[in-house]
Amino acid sequence: MSDALRTRIEASWEVMTSGAPSAIDADAVADAIDRLDRGEIRVAEPGVPGEPWLVHPWVKQAVLLYFRTRGLETSEAGPFEYHDKLPLKHGYAASGVRVVPPAAVRYGAHIEPDAVLMPSYVNIGAYIGARTMVDTWATVGSCAQIGADVHLAGGVGVGGVLEPVQAAPVVIEDGAFIGSRCVVVEGVHVGAGAVLGAGVVLTGNTPVIDPRGDEPVEYRGRVPAGAIVVPGSRQREFAAGHYGMPCGLIIGERTGATDDKVALNDLLRDAGSSLG
Repeated sequence: MSDALRTRIEASWEVMTSGAPSAIDADAVADAIDRLDRGEIRVAEPGVPGEPWLVHPWVKQAVLLYFRTRGLETSEAGPFEYHDKLPLKHGYAASGVRVVPPAAVRYGAHIEPDAVLMPSYVNIGAYIGARTMVDTWATVGSCAQIGADVHLAGGVGVGGVLEPVQAAPVVIEDGAFIGSRCVVVEGVHVGAGAVLGAGVVLTGNTPVIDPRGDEPVEYRGRVPAGAIVVPGSRQREFAAGHYGMPCGLIIGERTGATDDKVALNDLLRDAGSSLG
């Protein structure tokens, strides 16, 4: 069934990009977004362990086509009024999801059971795993893939990646802890169980450096599984002098001894950071 749906979406994408938006298969688009909302399809999913996640560009195409088929509508949720092209997600009780006002989730995002959403925002195409906490004022951008048992602390910004449609979304794997006011964008992949101390900013080009050996080991676009990362800087020479450029510093690896929040905070404070 998904193969047939994919064919219809890709055909609609072709006619839309060729300048014939009226020929979009609106029924196919609505079906795809409904499946995305229920978690039956995903923008990206894990493949072979150790390999990059498999991205499904046609699902992103469906999201972009959905905006083309929708007009602005006014809706109300308690005392709040919205005027948008997309409806809000519903059915949290049946899904076993706790949502604290005024959290907002756009229809087309999937939330697994026992997740908790404090006042926060989740955009269309995102996936939130079971038992994950999205804390106060955290934002989860379009198509971001958040695993199970993840904690996104207060004010975390997870970027959306809708275009180009073949680009990988931000992925935060199971059990990761993302400290307060961290920013993770441009398709960065955070490995399972990794910890980002408060204020870490990671883009696709931000170096994540492990300085613990004789020579530094550098990663870009990803944080290794279980790594504990704090904000750092690296000197770079410019015509007008040397200046510090932001980076992430790996100061350790998550173990049984550092797995609880108190122990993690103690370790991070020794490095001049915290979970926040």
